Amino acid sequence: MSTVSAHVAQALAAHIDHVFGVMGNGNAHFLDALERSTDVHYTAVRHEAGGVVAADAYHRASGRLAAATATYGAGFTNTLTALAESVQAHVPLVLVVGDEPTSGPRPWDVDQIALASAVGARTYTVGRADAAATTVIAIEHALAYRVPTVLAISYDVAKLEAGSVPTAPQPTLPAPIAPSPFARAAIADLASALAAAERPVLIAGRGAWISGAADALGRLADATGAVTATTALGRGMFPRPEFDLGVTGGFGADGAMELIATADVAVVFGAGLNQFTMRFGALFAPGTRVVQVDIAPAATHPHVGGFIRGDARLVVEALCDELATRDAAPSGWRERVDIAALRARDGGDPLAPDGRLDPRSVAERIGELLESAPSTRDRVVVTDGGHFLGWANMYWSVASPDRMMMVGTAYQSIGLGFPSVAGAARARPEATIVLSTGDGGGLMALSDLESAVRVAAGRGLAVVWNDAAYGAEINLYGLQGLAREPMLIPEVDFAGLASAVGARGVVVRTLADLDELARWVQVPASDRPFLLLDCRISGDVIAPYQQEIIRVNS
Repeated sequence: MSTVSAHVAQALAAHIDHVFGVMGNGNAHFLDALERSTDVHYTAVRHEAGGVVAADAYHRASGRLAAATATYGAGFTNTLTALAESVQAHVPLVLVVGDEPTSGPRPWDVDQIALASAVGARTYTVGRADAAATTVIAIEHALAYRVPTVLAISYDVAKLEAGSVPTAPQPTLPAPIAPSPFARAAIADLASALAAAERPVLIAGRGAWISGAADALGRLADATGAVTATTALGRGMFPRPEFDLGVTGGFGADGAMELIATADVAVVFGAGLNQFTMRFGALFAPGTRVVQVDIAPAATHPHVGGFIRGDARLVVEALCDELATRDAAPSGWRERVDIAALRARDGGDPLAPDGRLDPRSVAERIGELLESAPSTRDRVVVTDGGHFLGWANMYWSVASPDRMMMVGTAYQSIGLGFPSVAGAARARPEATIVLSTGDGGGLMALSDLESAVRVAAGRGLAVVWNDAAYGAEINLYGLQGLAREPMLIPEVDFAGLASAVGARGVVVRTLADLDELARWVQVPASDRPFLLLDCRISGDVIAPYQQEIIRVNS
């Protein structure tokens, strides 16, 4: 005989290979069944938010369905910020939680269904007779709508005998959205425009990667002679980096963004075109014909002049087919442009005027060292939220969109960095995991510093941008004259904290202190410890994307 919890564990195990979480009263029987009756690997983290964050990062790095678990009550409410981030970021994830007994709430219970709904997650509650089927329904919902679902097990149901586990049906997933007959006409018109374009630009976002459009986008760029660019979450999408301008928006180089503004035709695939990607409306010039391809019901920015609804890969392939029927040569524009010069960055100074490190020079040097050794060329970059976001995105290269994740930015949160390392490390056991976090967010996530060190071990590198302040607030509200004291943080010894949980912690006050990283990258991952670089940077150097935000809000 099997319990309700065993039915849930075994039905879920057919679709996942990993679960992250914290054990408690409400999920103890589920975790017991997971360990005893399935091959699913469980990774314990130290905070319930970290379980959801690690699962989120696991999906972003692997593309597979994510799973996390927490107990009821306080354990569940601890997950809410991370759950909201996963909803906003469209991450298919199943969160298995305990819940109040079927007889009604106890003094410590809360309305978990309402709380999950408030952040955009739907709850499915299993029963004694339908636990396996309900589990499959929750999985199907998560995959079909690319959103987290909560799978709840009532406390008095969890260990009830439920008989043999039935054979549950496979989830039914929707087919990619094919262009409609009306969209086919728009595709033909766009193909004609691209064939005649003198300065075409193709831009791709994470949605294009998820659709599997990367190879087709490369063919389209070659056929049209277009220069290319991506959103921050689409980095590494296009196969010809010599013609790629990098990230659009505030993370982009000024010269590259100025070139995009000269485009006569720009096509955007699988990108939401938020205010940051669009440089607050300044990315394109008024004369640019902007066409967006997306599965959203309508265009997502007022500067879009044409919209084609459909799966990015299917639309790109249709465009390639249309162009093949036309006797049009590539524009030749990209061969006349010095892309490398346009992507050049300001390398900064060794030290800022206040005597602390210039974060630009630190980021550039770390990027060079990561590229210098085979052990770190295969890497996943994970970044927490905060002012420092720009440094990793501007100075560290990644091979593909699944090797760069910003966990927290969809919901504008900080403090999700350290547990992200554990999820990315489980998803990519062959890669080095590089975390970029601030001192404010790093302190919020400190409970899972241990998780990061334990799981990633010698494949883990954390860079803490330590400016003894909440930098984003300093650079926005401090400059507006608001009281600075609430924005300041006593300078924390992150190197010492890292050493306390088994990592090698290094305080970096000069560029010469990065020689420790130079030695670390030359050592095989199996023979080195997790490394944390506590970079004492100046808060006076403002990232370009932050300068855009300041201009808009001033």
